[in-house]
Amino acid sequence: MSRAAKSELLHDGMLVGIYGGSFDPVHRAHRHVAQTALKRLDLDRVWWMVSPGNPLKAHAPASLESRANAIRALMPEPGHVVSTLEDRLHTRATIDLIGHLQSRYPRVSFVWIMGADGLANFHRWKDWQAIARRISICVIARPGSAMKARLSPAARYLARARKHDSRAKSLPLGNPPGWTYLTEPLHAEASRLLRANAAS
Repeated sequence: MSRAAKSELLHDGMLVGIYGGSFDPVHRAHRHVAQTALKRLDLDRVWWMVSPGNPLKAHAPASLESRANAIRALMPEPGHVVSTLEDRLHTRATIDLIGHLQSRYPRVSFVWIMGADGLANFHRWKDWQAIARRISICVIARPGSAMKARLSPAARYLARARKHDSRAKSLPLGNPPGWTYLTEPLHAEASRLLRANAAS
């Protein structure tokens, strides 16, 4: 078994955050989201799920391998695992990924991690209401996204399921739907700006 495959093994009773995205390119704001979730939710592991491509974005991403390697370079600390499972499952749909993980690891407690910008667009995801019924969600504040996220269709739809941030550690063990919004010192770095700088 390869080193990468071994790192993806999960054990009964683990608390695991799933952080999905194209990460094109990965940057310090992504690192901030993952580290905040790991600490505030007291997770055993954060799984970075590198998507083959985001169906909501028009531009084609860099190669899957290059993006995965960039995350590994940015996140060498224990507790962070980079996975290309979505590509191996031949899917870009989060609902399919969650179904696979929960079926394969029924005794692992999963929570979905996203930045506030993700919550603002969550209602555009395939079967987003079903996702919320299947897995708890941790939203991390991102620069410029707070108001849009909190007033988004998904935030309004899930308003009664929101947990106060003081109860964040109970989120992975709770029954969905359930979500929390965590605020930490922010990083304003944005993928769009990095791509623009690289192009110039």
